[in-house]
Amino acid sequence: MVSFFPGFLTKGKDVQSLKLELFETIAPLDRGAEATPENQQRVDQIASKLEAVNRVKEPLKSDLLNGKWELLYTTSQSILQTQRPKFLRPNGKIYQAINVDTLRAQNIETWPFYNQAIANLVPLNSRRVAVKFDFFKIASLIPIKSPGSGRGQLEITYLDEDLRISRGNRGNLFILKMVDPSYRVPL
Repeated sequence: MVSFFPGFLTKGKDVQSLKLELFETIAPLDRGAEATPENQQRVDQIASKLEAVNRVKEPLKSDLLNGKWELLYTTSQSILQTQRPKFLRPNGKIYQAINVDTLRAQNIETWPFYNQAIANLVPLNSRRVAVKFDFFKIASLIPIKSPGSGRGQLEITYLDEDLRISRGNRGNLFILKMVDPSYRVPL
């Protein structure tokens, strides 16, 4: 009995210390826009360590996935827009909401643009989905039907009650924290 218990405590403690290290590492990086190649490598190393101890083996079947997540860090240039002047980039928080039961996702930019994108999720296995965007809203007002080119894949590589790590089919890393587990994507 003694041999199992300390190992369990150590593993849980390691996950918490890795998560703390990850949050501290990404905090000054402006969602990844200010990340140097060395920063990106360090974040990826910590994320990989967390992915190795992921307890949720089938995230698409988990209620932990439901809700509204805040994007803390990404390597995706289509989100970061670092080639634009800073005042023309999304400067407010960016969220992604997921409904496992309806297989819908919503990306939400806040200040200054308030853009949104709604997508269908098609499970490819218990961790990976194909993402097909239906429509976009510009400034939260102007709906635009997707021309069909908005597609991708996303694999959820780590999931717990407050952290989600995903990797896209173009090699991008996404790190999000849960902000509202009761939020549901509008139909």
